[in-house]
Amino acid sequence: MNFIIWLVVGGLIGWGASMVMKRPEGMVMNIVVGIVGSMLGGWLISPLLGAGTINQNDFSIMGLVVSFIGAVILLAIVNFFTHGRTRS
Repeated sequence: MNFIIWLVVGGLIGWGASMVMKRPEGMVMNIVVGIVGSMLGGWLISPLLGAGTINQNDFSIMGLVVSFIGAVILLAIVNFFTHGRTRS
């Protein structure tokens, strides 16, 4: 059951990050962005704020914020490397 919640929350975080970055993704990509962005947030943001991420089973408000910031950072990195390229 925890795995399903992890996927749903990861998808919501990925969807929110894609809306903020104005880079619409599909459902599977939203889940991937949410989970990978959460890992990135765990490495970069978590030590600064002292909160876990959804990958560490921290479903608190701070854990969700750290995961969301990580997902936005991930999309910013992707935008940097794919700027000017068309998506099919």
